Amino acid sequence: MEILIAEDDVTSRLILESIVKKWSFEVISVDNGLAAWEILQRENVPPIALLDWEMPGIDGPELCRRVKLLDRENPLYTILLTGRDSKEDIVTGLQAGADDYITKPFDNNELLARINVAKRLVKTQLLLNKKVTELESALEHVKTLQGIIPICMHCHSIRNDDAAWNKLEIYIEQHSDAQFSHSICPVCITKYYPEYAKNSALTDKEHD
Repeated sequence: MEILIAEDDVTSRLILESIVKKWSFEVISVDNGLAAWEILQRENVPPIALLDWEMPGIDGPELCRRVKLLDRENPLYTILLTGRDSKEDIVTGLQAGADDYITKPFDNNELLARINVAKRLVKTQLLLNKKVTELESALEHVKTLQGIIPICMHCHSIRNDDAAWNKLEIYIEQHSDAQFSHSICPVCITKYYPEYAKNSALTDKEHD
């Protein structure tokens, strides 16, 4: 899984890159908010972004606000990194749209734990999106018969919306994915083909 790191301080960025790569993540790093915003608008954007609060061009909270306005199918989890640790700053960051907030200097174990939370949530969201897509695709192929259907009590023809009468099997094929293969039930064999039914019965007795 890829992680975007947006940090303008060279030393901090290199340390973050080293730590995150050690945890078997692929890293894309930039040193300003404009470059980060360009990447965040891509179709194949890294699903997790570590964004520094104060950066040239666009700061971290503004990036989070813009990300939340994007019409994206795939999830993007944003984590703000900052030396600001007041409750007001934390609230400001989260209200801007950040999914999480870590204050500097951070503990490596805490950072890993928060990234793993992000990873689990991203995977869960991707799975849900896949299931929704599969359901939508299935629904496109499903046609249902609903409401009161006018049917002739004698020939069983059905009246459609244009007041035309269709055979039962034609109507069902037009309004569902069902297909018919014609056969003859035992009752109709006896009624319409008595000789065949009689011969069949004699043959069965001979086998007995």
